[in-house]
Amino acid sequence: MTTADHIITLPAPAKLNLFLHITGRRSDGYHTLQTLFQLLDYGDELRFSLRTDGHLRLTCNDTSLSNNDNLVLRAAGLLRQTLNIKTGADIHLIKRIPAGAGLGGGSSDAATALLALNQLWQGGLSRTRLAELGLQLGADVPVFVFGNSAWAEGIGEELEPVTLAEQFFVVLTPACHVTTGTIFSHQQLTRDSTAIKMCAFLAGQSRNDCETLVRKLYPAVDAALDWLSQFAPARMTGTGCSVFAAFPDEAHARAVLQQLPTEASGSLAGLSGFVARGINQSALASFDTGSK
Repeated sequence: MTTADHIITLPAPAKLNLFLHITGRRSDGYHTLQTLFQLLDYGDELRFSLRTDGHLRLTCNDTSLSNNDNLVLRAAGLLRQTLNIKTGADIHLIKRIPAGAGLGGGSSDAATALLALNQLWQGGLSRTRLAELGLQLGADVPVFVFGNSAWAEGIGEELEPVTLAEQFFVVLTPACHVTTGTIFSHQQLTRDSTAIKMCAFLAGQSRNDCETLVRKLYPAVDAALDWLSQFAPARMTGTGCSVFAAFPDEAHARAVLQQLPTEASGSLAGLSGFVARGINQSALASFDTGSK
């Protein structure tokens, strides 16, 4: 994390859902849920520099993401509208988190944009207010704005920071893209899980309610879970295609990742992965928002 006059560089960490229970569906179509967000020391990076001509420009190492639909530009536009200013910014995104993977990449990028631009533009908004704006962009944005691993309820915005034991994770991403809307609107999705407490999660009484459906619809996710389960209990994160397993140390996790087939065919073709450490706080938790 670096700052200089009119330039700010910040990380945008990935997350895992250590479990995900869908407890109901509201009249507005949103689902109520319980989940445990685990932040990772792996993710994207964004650089922001001030423009005085009013233009908002986004560049990215993945040129397909440099478009007006990107959540980063939507976050910037929402913040600028809220502040009622015309100041602009150049934003460069270094993308590492796979899209549609359930790792929170777009939401994390949006949260970082809100925090950085609030300071760059001297907006003076509090972290709580930025999280409220972020919720308009996606239910996962607030957890990244606050920068703490957290127990979450509601639609994911009711957050209680938690302190989790350090673990290292092998995270695998199949060569497919799972959209949240497709899964949450599917008739076969379980939507009536009973709410649990943290002690139940620690006792192993949890699951990802989306996993059975995604495994049925996407054979590549099913194959990735089968492969990783050879080494440790594996689970899907969020509604995306990425799967993960926890290990007590980095060496063990990297030894598993090294066994990933590099010339696989069929459902395992294109499977990629990384090792990350679970963190209780990201660098954004201590970032000065410049609130008054």
